[in-house]
Amino acid sequence: MLDDYGQVTCSPRKPRSCKIFKALFCCLREAQDAPKPLPFSQDALLEPEDNGDVVKPQLSSGPSLLPEMVPQDQGKICVVIDLDETLVHSSFKPISNADFIVPVEIEGTMHQVYVLKRPYVDEFLRRMGELFECILFTASLAKYADPVTDLLDQCGVFRARLFRESCVFHQGCYVKDLSLLGRELHKTLILDNSPASYTFHPENAVPVLSWFDDAEDVELLHLLPVFEDLSQAEDVYTKLGELRAP
Repeated sequence: MLDDYGQVTCSPRKPRSCKIFKALFCCLREAQDAPKPLPFSQDALLEPEDNGDVVKPQLSSGPSLLPEMVPQDQGKICVVIDLDETLVHSSFKPISNADFIVPVEIEGTMHQVYVLKRPYVDEFLRRMGELFECILFTASLAKYADPVTDLLDQCGVFRARLFRESCVFHQGCYVKDLSLLGRELHKTLILDNSPASYTFHPENAVPVLSWFDDAEDVELLHLLPVFEDLSQAEDVYTKLGELRAP
């Protein structure tokens, strides 16, 4: 397994409330140090430097991981969005109702990866692209995550894509260091199902439950009101603090 509609009908469940958000955050915060399951065939995709030491990304294109913000995003908050178990779930095992089938080469052999889209992901990404500067950031390798994102992001919501080589390998986990992005931290959020991924910046995180194959899942739909509220924040720390407050 992997660690990244037209008109949507109304869901019978009520939108996520601040209390639900607070409860989810507290629950996931307790598991902050738990390592994130690594991408589908981790043994096949491990890099030679994954030896337990701290490995930081090489910023070959400049002083930060991201290019300058485009004019139409000026003033917007930057949201870093995870891929696997947040937006999609993928597997080497054939899935009859897969939304995508992506060929991935591993050690000279082509493998088929079966990808399921999380319910409401299309509506979620479309609205997020209107509200924020959206960045895909996954611990998966680009040779898998890039073609999946090509198929998933038909509207070009993601301004940039960051993959495993942009993570910091720290204590056995791939951590997404927001300080390397080149964005002001008080105007940056991260959406990820794994607290280990944002262990350096827990106060910037909007937690999301891991998703695998539940066709009735409405997590992304419930998160939209939370992000609509956050999009107006001058300081994400203040706004997130209000959402987490008793």
